[in-house]
Amino acid sequence: MFGPFRATSPLSGGLLWKLPFRLSAPQKARQRKRLRAVDTVIATIDTALRKQGSSLKEVERWKAEMPREEEMRPKDKYTVFDRKEKRYRKGIHKVPKWTRVSQRVNPPGF
Repeated sequence: MFGPFRATSPLSGGLLWKLPFRLSAPQKARQRKRLRAVDTVIATIDTALRKQGSSLKEVERWKAEMPREEEMRPKDKYTVFDRKEKRYRKGIHKVPKWTRVSQRVNPPGF
């Protein structure tokens, strides 16, 4: 308790990582930018393969299953389905690796 290794007040009680309740406006803008960047990569790959006269089933599956950024509702851009949450949604910033993993599709009705 005493000495050089005593617990400080922020560390002794409460969460170690403090996440805000909702995304800020700059975080939302960066999320939209990331979604658009992925869309442009998929479109570039698709046009390049189409010029060669071939296609990849992964790219075709992505285009069939995943909505583009402009097709998504704001609810789907910034929140994800979570069965443990009270209203079955939680902010995307509370998902581990949310800047690197695509979370575009949610269960129907949620």
